[in-house]
Amino acid sequence: MTKLTVGIAGAGVGGLSAALALRTLGHHPVVFEQAAQFGRVGADINLTPNAVRALDGLGVGEAVRRTAARPTQRISRMWDTGEVTSRLPMGDTAEQRYGSPQLTIHRADLTEALGAALPPGTVRHGHRLTGVDTTGDRLRLSFADGDPAEADVLIGADGIHSAVRTALFGPEQPEFTGVVAYRAVVPADRLDVPHLDAFTKWWGPDPQTQLVTFPLNRGRDVFVFATRPQDAWREESWTTPGAVAELREAYAAFHPEARALLAGCDSVLKSALYVRDPLPTWTAGRVTLLGDACHPMMPFMAQGAGQAIEDAVVLARCLAEESRTPEESLLAYQAARLPRTSRVQLGSRANDWLKSGGDADWLYGYDAWSEPTDGRAPVPA
Repeated sequence: MTKLTVGIAGAGVGGLSAALALRTLGHHPVVFEQAAQFGRVGADINLTPNAVRALDGLGVGEAVRRTAARPTQRISRMWDTGEVTSRLPMGDTAEQRYGSPQLTIHRADLTEALGAALPPGTVRHGHRLTGVDTTGDRLRLSFADGDPAEADVLIGADGIHSAVRTALFGPEQPEFTGVVAYRAVVPADRLDVPHLDAFTKWWGPDPQTQLVTFPLNRGRDVFVFATRPQDAWREESWTTPGAVAELREAYAAFHPEARALLAGCDSVLKSALYVRDPLPTWTAGRVTLLGDACHPMMPFMAQGAGQAIEDAVVLARCLAEESRTPEESLLAYQAARLPRTSRVQLGSRANDWLKSGGDADWLYGYDAWSEPTDGRAPVPA
């Protein structure tokens, strides 16, 4: 196999997963990150069994489990009556059924585990991509605040405002959904509410209103994630403070147990939610996209990080296929991934999955290490 230098724009979950998968399968990844250093920013992440199985194949599963919590169930409840409309066993049951459990973790703990598995120098901070020249034998990458670089392949893992996506397909603004999200972390010993060890979703009176809780930090904390329509607020940020009183007022009609969760909050962050429609193509020549750069999702199926991790593994496997050119490998990756991510993207927007039961196997049972890639034999993990 020809060893390729693969440039990756973005050192988030998807970019670091791609770097580790590519290195595992024999290539030379270089990650260009615009931030000067890693910081403890971002939301807490629900890693469903499909994502954890991919991470286990990358060799970081043990590191991730050190700080993660392991929800026992996935419960759906109605916002007003508290009625349980579906209950899916997770924990050991999920591990037996799907090969890996569900884990919940802070984004920074996940990126730290991925970054620690890469050799020093793989990630180059302070490199904001500004241009891609595809006319030569190799791609030439230019940066606002760093020396130029060359690569055989470029992966845009640089989020919903992707510079690589813009370079490929021109400028386009993501669409504001009219929905805002609130995030808070509450010490578990402050709450007297059942099922704190479960992933619980309270379904609201409309498709955009919900309240989700799950354990964090091996059960010591509880993450609260709430959404509701609010067209006037459009600030997209990981760190903007919200008002706890506003959060409680918005859910004042919810069941007493749901309100008790919010009563434990003493601070909250608030952000507007943006999406894009599914793209018909992610790839042009030796350049492709991954994760939120090509399929940003509403959070209602908790699959944003998981789909990016799956992308990373399948992309690395396609580039490890000796019979393909890099261009053919990127098209094979797109063919293998686009139908699934589009289904999840649109399902997340509809927000009705598992409300009253349904099939989780098609999502949780996916194995990125063995799924067919354009009809060819998979590369073993």
